[in-house]
Amino acid sequence: MTDNKLSQIGPPRFAIAVHALIWLAKSSKLQTSSILAEQVNSHATFLRRVLAQLADSGIVETKEGRDGGYSLKIPAQKLTLADIYITVKPECIRYGEEEVECGKAGKQLDQLLEEILNKAEHETIKYLKAITLEQVMDTIDFTDFEKSCTG
Repeated sequence: MTDNKLSQIGPPRFAIAVHALIWLAKSSKLQTSSILAEQVNSHATFLRRVLAQLADSGIVETKEGRDGGYSLKIPAQKLTLADIYITVKPECIRYGEEEVECGKAGKQLDQLLEEILNKAEHETIKYLKAITLEQVMDTIDFTDFEKSCTG
């Protein structure tokens, strides 16, 4: 059985960001957040938060107003998945910030888990740096893209 939880490997914002950026890369015109949200099956408010992070980092460009929307600022062949991941990932959660009486062994375990997760994230980013948005797009069948964009 295939579970549709692959986006749970990374932050949920990462999968939504990649989806939205692919739509922007494939589109020749500005896209509104509501159209993008419909295309990537996301709530428009959540998507706008993700797009704001992408805009702050210079990955997308925004145009305000009635004819406004979003466009891809960095070409897909230069934009790596690591760029996207780093932009939208939440800050690392530090296990030891909350004062929980867990004893010496518990604190050691927390510290060890934090080190393991930091190393795993480092390796994830290293791997994602080798993959561009364009490479991802090259593996997708976009036959229904034109239908979705034109009506």
